[in-house]
Amino acid sequence: MGFWDAILGRSKPVRPDLDRLFGLPGAAVSLEAGTGFTPTGRGSVCFASVEGGAFTQLQRDVRELLDADTDRGGVPVEFSQDAYGYTWLLARQPPDDVAALVNDLHAVNSLLQDGGFGPQLLCSLIGFQDPAGRPLALVYLYKRGTFYPFAPLPGAAEKRDNALELQVRALLGDDLRIEEDLSRWFPVWGAPGL
Repeated sequence: MGFWDAILGRSKPVRPDLDRLFGLPGAAVSLEAGTGFTPTGRGSVCFASVEGGAFTQLQRDVRELLDADTDRGGVPVEFSQDAYGYTWLLARQPPDDVAALVNDLHAVNSLLQDGGFGPQLLCSLIGFQDPAGRPLALVYLYKRGTFYPFAPLPGAAEKRDNALELQVRALLGDDLRIEEDLSRWFPVWGAPGL
């Protein structure tokens, strides 16, 4: 940070640390023990699409990398766009193999970052559910390098289970770097993988 940045109160943004994603398998164990929520085997990466051949080629590379095991029974990745125009990549692994799912999400994030498209990355998430079928996601904010829980209420039109989100925050504080600013706990309604 330079002199003028300090004088004007500007700070450098936190540099994303994609390796924090590797804390998710341990967090999944803590989450199951503390709340009964288990992994669904679904996870996704959200990014802003960019026009151009380089980005299109990168999407093909991502698909080729993650679909390499489809001939051995793996499920192909899916790309979709939400109502805001953001692109979502949905990856699936067996629910008991959170590490493999994290590896897939890390690979996608790394390919986009290494390809110069890091600023287009928004978030990654892994889905969970409890025995009653309530959904929960652990969301990684790429630009902040932090996680937060997102718990939509089933059957409710865009309402969250705030009590559950705060319970998960307290439970996973030792496993993951949790986002302290609650205003950054953005809802990801209808996100693939949730």
